[in-house]
Amino acid sequence: MKSILGISAFYHDSAASILIDGKIVAAAQEERFTRIKHDASYPYNAVEFVLKYANLKLSEVDQIIFFEKPFLKFERLLETYVAFAPRGFKSFCKAMPIWLKEKLFQKKFLINKLNTHDENFNNEEKIFFSDHHLSHAASAFFPSPFEEAIVLTADGVGEWATTTVAVGSKNKIEIKKEIHFPHSLGLLYSAFTYYTGFKVNSGEYKLMGLAPYGKPLFTDKIYKLIDIKEDGTFRLDQSYFDYATGLTMTNEKFDKLFGQKPRNPKTENLTQFHMDVAASIQKITEEIMIKLAKSIKKEYGLKNLCLAGGVALNCVANGKILKEKIFENIWIQPAAGDAGGSLGAALALWYIEQNNPRVINKNDSMEGSYLGPEYNQKEIEKTLENIGANFNVLEENDLINKTAEDISNGNAVGWFQGRMEFGPRALGARSILGDPRSPDMQKNLNLKVKYRESFRPFAPSVLKENLSDWFDLHTDSPYMLMVANVNKDKCIAMSNEEEKLFGIDKINLKRSEIPAVTHIDYSARIQTVSKETNPKYFKLISKFKETTGCPILVNTSFNVRGEPIVNSPKDAFRCFMGTQLDILIIGNCYLNKKKQNQKLIKEYSNEFELD
Repeated sequence: MKSILGISAFYHDSAASILIDGKIVAAAQEERFTRIKHDASYPYNAVEFVLKYANLKLSEVDQIIFFEKPFLKFERLLETYVAFAPRGFKSFCKAMPIWLKEKLFQKKFLINKLNTHDENFNNEEKIFFSDHHLSHAASAFFPSPFEEAIVLTADGVGEWATTTVAVGSKNKIEIKKEIHFPHSLGLLYSAFTYYTGFKVNSGEYKLMGLAPYGKPLFTDKIYKLIDIKEDGTFRLDQSYFDYATGLTMTNEKFDKLFGQKPRNPKTENLTQFHMDVAASIQKITEEIMIKLAKSIKKEYGLKNLCLAGGVALNCVANGKILKEKIFENIWIQPAAGDAGGSLGAALALWYIEQNNPRVINKNDSMEGSYLGPEYNQKEIEKTLENIGANFNVLEENDLINKTAEDISNGNAVGWFQGRMEFGPRALGARSILGDPRSPDMQKNLNLKVKYRESFRPFAPSVLKENLSDWFDLHTDSPYMLMVANVNKDKCIAMSNEEEKLFGIDKINLKRSEIPAVTHIDYSARIQTVSKETNPKYFKLISKFKETTGCPILVNTSFNVRGEPIVNSPKDAFRCFMGTQLDILIIGNCYLNKKKQNQKLIKEYSNEFELD
């Protein structure tokens, strides 16, 4: 038995993953344990969890691999400062002490951290370092159901690369092309995240959600920032940006071009201007991704595409690539951001370096991405008793029937089952569920449960066999990484008067038979649910369909704004009591808010720093 521990850390979304004989056994993000969103610190708790799940002490692990190479990253930092000097001296002074203290001598730093798990760990020859984008590419290709594929990765920046094209075949990946820092699609998108007043490395999905409320009126101005070639490669005009040398993303020249300063989220509301800016950068991102996809298809001629890197979480762009029918099949790593780098690094070591044969799973080898901690019924009941919760234990069928009935009656339900998801999406293990047919559900969940912006859309979880009856999508989307339109026969057209409404005012219009999951542009971010990957969740949606004729549930992550997705029964109960959730289901325990001790209710909306 051979084990490999993968670690990603020190930028954002630290995580740990473990392989046993090449099989993905466990993976989790540190934020779920520390309750600090996008936690970048050494993933002590995540490492502890994956070791415990694999029943190994650290000294028994065969190899440990870090997801990127710190020396190469340091080289990029130094060369960037030299190239832009004397600009950027301030951020150079800020960055250097951290690099010299921790990041540059990461092997020693890692050994010290690893010793905290197991004092018997003393073999530094077990530690390896992968390349950042190779880690991304490996996380996308090796778990995919393809024997060979083109692998496209795009994010902010790794060591030097920001976009890479690789070809994966059997147990090998070869990186063919790279675009290097400071030219980065991820950083361009993040610049607009910053400009519209959202948090960089966190609010990019808000920018994507805001885009349909606007019109792409600023694309001409964005073409001044970026030169896009016919094959999708690009160069950014650095005179508009400050990320290479400064402490912000954009500068005064950027502000002048668009005619406004960056929005201050504390004092300024979103306006039509911000919506139009969001629509414009989303359109350009889609254009680049489609051009890249077309050119690499033409060049390498393979029928399968794998995607990873933070840009691969842009599910609208993914949906557009799919719709263009450039590739026959697309597979996207569910933990596409840096967290997935921990898994990719381990897979790259197992397959590429050690030349182990690859076993291909016809669906994929991510196990539905249910790779995190789980709690047995006994543990759940003990936790709830200690907290002072009032609950009933129901047989599974009774539990399913009762929950389906509660959802159909308009209740918001916290659903906590099995192993936690790996990656940013709740996929029916740590989810908040609702009735998609309710015209008030989106507003209520956003404002009363999630405490977040009203424009944010929710995803539909749909039974796999009913997918094309409701959506213009004909391929599986188990990880909620594809956006497609609701079928026209389910939609309700807007009147001329309604069309004239200010962007966000359109939110309360009933746009389809499933208004709670239909975005302003009639699109939806879809999760297909199958019996094989999540039998209990499949059973629940099937029961809801039997009751209502609708094979869909609203699915959003079990947390409030700024909080990581809940990990433990304790987290779930705390969130339940701090929000206007009506019902909580943990394992086979059924909790009704009205029957709880009112002293346990707490103010929760200000508990976490806003994202």
